[in-house]
Amino acid sequence: MKPAIRDLIIERMQILIKNAISNARTNPELAERQAVLAKRLCTKYRIRMPYELRSNYCKKCKKFIVPGFSARIRIGRSNLKSIRITCAFCNHTYRKIIKKQIL
Repeated sequence: MKPAIRDLIIERMQILIKNAISNARTNPELAERQAVLAKRLCTKYRIRMPYELRSNYCKKCKKFIVPGFSARIRIGRSNLKSIRITCAFCNHTYRKIIKKQIL
C-alpha cells in the first residue's frame, strides 16, 4: 500500500476515535458507531491500528471503552507499577505495565 494512502487512513481513524471519545457521554450510540467505523477502516485496508487507538477497545468483548465513562481506571497496588482497566460492559480487568525509567 502507498504510504500516502496509509497515512490518510490512520488520520481518519484518529479523527473518528477522537470524535467518539468526545461524543461518548452525550450520544453513546454515535460514539459506538464511529468506533466501529474506525475499526472497519483498519480491517478493510489491512492496516495495524496504532497503540494509542487500540487501547480504547476492550481486549475481551472488543467494545469501544472510554476511560472514566465505560471503563474504570485504577492504579495497581503491588511492587510492579501498573494501571488496571475494567470494562463496564463485560467486567474484564486487564493491566498495562508502567515501565521504570532508567536514569
